[in-house]
Amino acid sequence: MVFLLIAWQIAASIAQLPIIPEPYNVFVRLGEIFADKIAVHAVYSLWRIIAGIMLAVLIGYPLGIIMGYFARADRYLAPVVYLTYPIPKIALLPILMLLAGIGELSKIIMIFLIVVFQIIVALRDGIRAIPAETYYPLYSLGAGFRQVCRYILVPAVMPNFITAIRVAMATAVSVLFFTETFGTQYGMGYFIMDAWLRVNYLEMYTGIVILSFIGLLLFGLLDVIEQKVCRWQMK
Repeated sequence: MVFLLIAWQIAASIAQLPIIPEPYNVFVRLGEIFADKIAVHAVYSLWRIIAGIMLAVLIGYPLGIIMGYFARADRYLAPVVYLTYPIPKIALLPILMLLAGIGELSKIIMIFLIVVFQIIVALRDGIRAIPAETYYPLYSLGAGFRQVCRYILVPAVMPNFITAIRVAMATAVSVLFFTETFGTQYGMGYFIMDAWLRVNYLEMYTGIVILSFIGLLLFGLLDVIEQKVCRWQMK
């Protein structure tokens, strides 16, 4: 963070242009307008990201486990995933807006579509990589799918699951910025573009800083969760 601030300061000093303000001025302005103007936009953006990710987990997690454990389910569902996964999700935004409106739902569904395929593929591949002999002790004790899922599948794929969310989250935040420029008056995307159109570069940079801190918060939260649920791989 210190390195980035130094690089930013050097760039501002060399350029001497309003489009690249000094970081000190940006943070002073951020302190002045955070409570009155930025906080509500940050809350809306954070809510949309969390809602989209939670919906993706709710649907993608069981699908990924089922596809990884049951070969027949994977045989039928994998072609659907392979056909829909490569489609650029941002290209679906006009369709989502026509079907779900220009409000919250279309933005949350867009985040969902970005994250859910990452979860499905990561969990399925993680389960398929588990050696067959890992299951034998539970099978010999008469365990069913529920016990296998609890004691083998869920712990084994938890690192893959967290990594999938971590990889998808950066893309989700980027796409959210784009979606928030349509049909809304709240969100960091709207705030940044509104400041840019008003040629208020200080406020534009404050929005960029807040968007960066939202990403830092989410990635930090994932690191904490990983330390709690994946203790065996922590050094």
